[in-house]
Amino acid sequence: MKFSVIIEKGENSYGGYVPDLPGCAVVGETEEETLQLLKEAIEMHIEALKEDGKEIEFGKSVVRELELV
Repeated sequence: MKFSVIIEKGENSYGGYVPDLPGCAVVGETEEETLQLLKEAIEMHIEALKEDGKEIEFGKSVVRELELV
């Protein structure tokens, strides 16, 4: 499974979230730590969805970069 993730650099930390999994968000001290925390959070989030009998939908979000001229 692949998920699009968004990482935002703050003044003192990095925030990350998964658009396809509402509520799945983390904060880390580095970009690398944030990515690792996101992996763990995604796994926990999916497990919770399974336990609740909810359908797992992924791949709805697409990341693209737009260049403004």
